[in-house]
Amino acid sequence: MGKGFQISKTVGIVLIVVGAAAVATIIALSVVYSQEKSKNNEVKPTAEVATSVPPTTAPSNEPWDQWRLPQTLSPQSYNVTLWPRLKPDPTGLYIFTGVSSVIFKCVEKTDLILIHSNKLNLTKSVTLTEHGGKPAPSIDWTMMYQKTQYMVIKLKESLTAGEIYELHTEFVGELADDLGGFYRSEYVDENGEKKVVATTQMQATDARKAFPCFDEPAMKAVFHITILHEPGTTALSNGVVIDEGQITVDGTLVTKTTFAATEVMSTYLLAFIVSDFISIEQTENNLQIRIFARKEAINSGQGEYALNKTGPILRFFEDYYNVSYPLPKSDQIALPDFNAGAMENWGLITYRETALLYDKNISSNGNKERIATIIAHELAHQWFGNLVTIRWWNDLWLNEGFASYVEYLGADKAEPDWNIKDLIVLNDVHRVFAIDALASSHPLSSKEEEIQRPEQISEVFDTISYSKGASVLRMLSDFLTEPVFAQGLQTYLDTFKFSNTVYTDLWDHLQMAVDKTGYELPKTVQEIMDRWVLQMGFPVVTFNTETGEITQEHFLLDPNSKPDRPSEFNYEWFVPLTWTKTGTAKPNGWLLEKTAKNDDLKISANEWVLANINVTGYYRVNYDEENWNRLLNALQTSRQSIPVINRAQLIDDAFNLAKAGIISTTLALRTTLFLDAETEYMPWESALDNLDYFYLMFDRTELYGPMQAYVGQKVEPLFKHFTDLTDWKDVPKGHTDQYNQVNALRVACSTGLENCTTLVKNWFQQWMENRDNNPIHANLRSTVYCSAIAAGGEKEWDFAWDVFEKTNVASEKDQLRAAMACATKPWLLNRYLTYTLDASKIRKQDATSTIISIASNVAGQPLAWDFVRANWEYIFNQYGGGSFSFSNLINGVTKRFSTQFELQQLIKFRDDNANIGFGSGTLAIQQSIERTNANIKWVEQNKAAVLEWFKNPS
Repeated sequence: MGKGFQISKTVGIVLIVVGAAAVATIIALSVVYSQEKSKNNEVKPTAEVATSVPPTTAPSNEPWDQWRLPQTLSPQSYNVTLWPRLKPDPTGLYIFTGVSSVIFKCVEKTDLILIHSNKLNLTKSVTLTEHGGKPAPSIDWTMMYQKTQYMVIKLKESLTAGEIYELHTEFVGELADDLGGFYRSEYVDENGEKKVVATTQMQATDARKAFPCFDEPAMKAVFHITILHEPGTTALSNGVVIDEGQITVDGTLVTKTTFAATEVMSTYLLAFIVSDFISIEQTENNLQIRIFARKEAINSGQGEYALNKTGPILRFFEDYYNVSYPLPKSDQIALPDFNAGAMENWGLITYRETALLYDKNISSNGNKERIATIIAHELAHQWFGNLVTIRWWNDLWLNEGFASYVEYLGADKAEPDWNIKDLIVLNDVHRVFAIDALASSHPLSSKEEEIQRPEQISEVFDTISYSKGASVLRMLSDFLTEPVFAQGLQTYLDTFKFSNTVYTDLWDHLQMAVDKTGYELPKTVQEIMDRWVLQMGFPVVTFNTETGEITQEHFLLDPNSKPDRPSEFNYEWFVPLTWTKTGTAKPNGWLLEKTAKNDDLKISANEWVLANINVTGYYRVNYDEENWNRLLNALQTSRQSIPVINRAQLIDDAFNLAKAGIISTTLALRTTLFLDAETEYMPWESALDNLDYFYLMFDRTELYGPMQAYVGQKVEPLFKHFTDLTDWKDVPKGHTDQYNQVNALRVACSTGLENCTTLVKNWFQQWMENRDNNPIHANLRSTVYCSAIAAGGEKEWDFAWDVFEKTNVASEKDQLRAAMACATKPWLLNRYLTYTLDASKIRKQDATSTIISIASNVAGQPLAWDFVRANWEYIFNQYGGGSFSFSNLINGVTKRFSTQFELQQLIKFRDDNANIGFGSGTLAIQQSIERTNANIKWVEQNKAAVLEWFKNPS
């Protein structure tokens, strides 16, 4: 808590140092700003100085101690001028100065103005004016309240309901490197010169770090942005440039760039950037499309792929939504430092370099897919999220789940030969099943009052919101049919454009589409979907071919655990069913109760039943033992009678059913017996993902040897397949075939296949001897680098580090950064861990993933765990939520835990750091404890049987 104006230590120092000169600059900036104003002229200022002091305490029942803004004021427009300094002051501090006016309507009579402001220091008294000719109420006192990040303005008299007012503030903030709000990113250009970029990341609650604002998604307004910046740099924002010229402010020559007013939008979608980047562009249907990046990246052609794919994806979404793109431009920019993968700022989308830049000679097939899908994800948001926005963060899943689903549709339009839509099963459905099967999972949509504080909001940006959201929306689209789904979506966007919604608004419009088309459903859209949205988890549906019964149960990895949350639906779902009998399709149906019966399920000799075709439903499937045996036989004798996606599904379902004790672990292992004849990517990837759990549990035990021998035996034919196909001098044509070639090389080398290890050692050695001529194909580099560094020592590691430091291709940096975590010498890994806390060595955006990569290495896991425990207070306090994903970090360093000793260490870590906190990782701590308990039980129950099976697989 604080009283009066709170000044951070660093900004306080700069204010003392700059002294009178800074004040003169700020006053000059204010003059520039006043010249820009063209709003209502009938304004009269209040007194400029508060006449009394704020209260010395802030009781919890005061409005400013509440996390949500009161609904008394409604912002209409902002006029913001910002001046970021790209050079440090004499103390080494980077700052920005700003002037902002917000015009708002008084909705309800009040004598209190609450507006968000975080880490900003006022340099002049706040002023309030009324648009209407009458004097505005005088300000009694003003304070910054740190806890809830408010500027609190108490008035001597009340504002009048229905009247329009304007609040004027002038402020200074630090252009820090914390990756949140208005921050700085640094890089070294091709000439070895350090460059500074001023850029933004507002989502979810950081617009308030750039200027005082009503920082909630429902508080939409129009924004007039002006940026002052160094001559020779370029300023970008959401709008197009409407005026640009040079002026002198306090003896300093600056460029003043003024942008067109935005559409009505939320604060979290704002962006403004100052850099020396250059761009490439093209125009499609009068729409300007530009890709910005470092000069070296653009000049080497790394922006071409993104530029070529943006137009087709935009056109696809215009058709899909039946709504024209609502802006005159689409800018996309690759930033050297960016915590998220990308951010959908309206008209100025920001990306990590690896998510936008593609070098055809260095980047892999996976890099290309990532760029296509992320561009599609962010462009999908330009309508769904930006044009129509959720009212509050408890419905984040609707924004992110929808974009995570339709990104596959957009990418499929851009790359129709990839067959990419199928990959949602591996990337999202199977991925989120692992989290949603925990008793500590959470529903897609929570009550608004459960998501209040910034750290609670950050915690909602998780796998459930993205991947489960995508999975259930895909299921909804499938059982409604895509035309009905799209029709409902189109009327939803048209009805709510430029406003805010709750998720049930979408259900209403989908129901309208159902009713209009005459499509029949057993329940309303809302009745069906509320069971998937308002309760956590998912069912396992059991098909009994002996009795014809179909049953559902809440699937939990630990069946003895109790869900953390009660469910009004008693953990029962309305389940859309699809199934086939020995390859013959059966009509779709519904499971509306706990148990149902269908005599058509009963099978005769040599028949089998396969359910959840292409995994369109968000549920796991179990069968009676006889049907399982017949499916396993079909996999080994006629696997192509089972669709590729379902071959992957059978493996994933079986392994997870075995984890939960529903079927035997040996039955699950039998689903891998057919792999020596399999060449398709999806079954192999599913198997390797699930066998990875066995490695995590057993790679420190006597079981490791037999397991390696079995996996090596299965992968050898796949390695030979790609040897015959490509001789390892090229890559196959198919998109997923290229992925499976990587799997073949990675697993063959990791299991000690001599032909493989010799191949990668020779490649890496050739590269070390001639670093300007890398003989390794881009697709294979991550695997080759990792294998060579694991087999090598300091010389190989130092070579990789030297290349890492000098390369200017972000995808190459990423591959090397991950590969260096494959080292097996503890001192190399410990040295690498220390680098993660030095932003000059490992960028803050990459610190979390680097530590997780080290923890994924059996030699590095205990080192990473010790490192995180020893440095938790520093990590938490210095890095904050902007640069570390605490949820991913905690899960990443504890996923191997499977002993009572490790469980006690984890509990002690939680208890010892309770006073420090875990931020967005709070739920992850509980999930890690739950997962460790489940691992302990599973290992105790299965170790002997698994060891015997790997010795004699059958």
